[in-house]
Amino acid sequence: MKSLSITGLILLAVSALLFYLTTDFTVGGITISHMMGVMAGVGIGLIIGGMVGYVSKGSAIKAEEKKKEFKRLQKEKEELEKQAADIAKREAELHQNQNPQI
Repeated sequence: MKSLSITGLILLAVSALLFYLTTDFTVGGITISHMMGVMAGVGIGLIIGGMVGYVSKGSAIKAEEKKKEFKRLQKEKEELEKQAADIAKREAELHQNQNPQI
């Protein structure tokens, strides 16, 4: 996003320079071709912005899915560790009951 903003500012500066060189910033010097250029620039900017937004949203959704999967796997690991501890405890109790010490 940062590089896209910098690119946008550079293009805005170039367009202001070209506008200054062609019209001297006078209202009488503005022609229909200038208005068409402005509308085309806005249209291209919206198209590029839409594509960048779509890509960044897709990346954010994938990252969120990975986080959820990681958390789910952590919970599953904790549950398996608890089950393994319980099984070990039961086996130890069973082993003590089978071999009572006198």
